[in-house]
Amino acid sequence: MGKLALTLEIVKRADETAGFVMLPRGWVAARTFAWLMNSRRPARGYETLPAGSEAVIRWSMVTRVSRPLARPRASGRH
Repeated sequence: MGKLALTLEIVKRADETAGFVMLPRGWVAARTFAWLMNSRRPARGYETLPAGSEAVIRWSMVTRVSRPLARPRASGRH
């Protein structure tokens, strides 16, 4: 498998802020983890190797992305 060219940006909350503050694009990570937990398998922690966990995450995301493609269209076209 090839390596992915990813950039990780760590967003730190300012020390002088108090209470809840919405961080930029924090919803993206929350949404992705919610999608993963919908498949329930990653929450169980059965995998002992990181490769097994990666495979479960990939499979969960493949099913998430492919589900709309498998749905019949409502426009009446067959």
